Amino acid sequence: MPQGQPSTVPDDGLTTRQRRNRPLVVVHTGEMKGKSTAAFGLALRAWNQGWPVGVFQFVKSAKWKVGEESALRALGRVHEQTGEGAPVTWHKMGEGWSWIQRPGTESDHAADAREGWEQVKRDLAAQTYRFYVLDEFTYPMKWGWVDVDDVVATLASRPGQQHVVITGRGADPRLVDAADLVVEMTKVKHPMDAGQKGQRGIEW
Repeated sequence: MPQGQPSTVPDDGLTTRQRRNRPLVVVHTGEMKGKSTAAFGLALRAWNQGWPVGVFQFVKSAKWKVGEESALRALGRVHEQTGEGAPVTWHKMGEGWSWIQRPGTESDHAADAREGWEQVKRDLAAQTYRFYVLDEFTYPMKWGWVDVDDVVATLASRPGQQHVVITGRGADPRLVDAADLVVEMTKVKHPMDAGQKGQRGIEW
């Protein structure tokens, strides 16, 4: 795609403008870090366009204060005070979960994950947001807590101009097939290879 030009132009009956403005399903997957970071970068662009932003964190602990949350919540307050940008809503599912399942708690987490997905479905039906980040959402699908076919069907039939970004390792092939844009983060080199732990401003 040199200089952003598409390699093919499908015979789909759409005008260039219509095709360009199709709402997208984006998947950030792979073993390397940066999947959520890239999704929140897109959320910043959405905010700048005046698109209401909804973030749904499906895995990270509710007690973990990530930098992106503080920044996007602050941008939400900027919108409230000045009208600039767009509203931002940040949802932490249940009490927050770890991507390492704790023995004996799977059923509770599964119920929370299902209710989180039901809330996303309600918001999609109501067109509550223009831009969604479903952070670490591949894990509830991978663990069987949320039905992949339901996710794919819901996203395919969502109304309006709603963009959805899903992050997490091990994206289901059915989700990958249904998505419009899929990025796989692959490690080439990482500070942990040299024994360095995560640090402020980089990992959180």
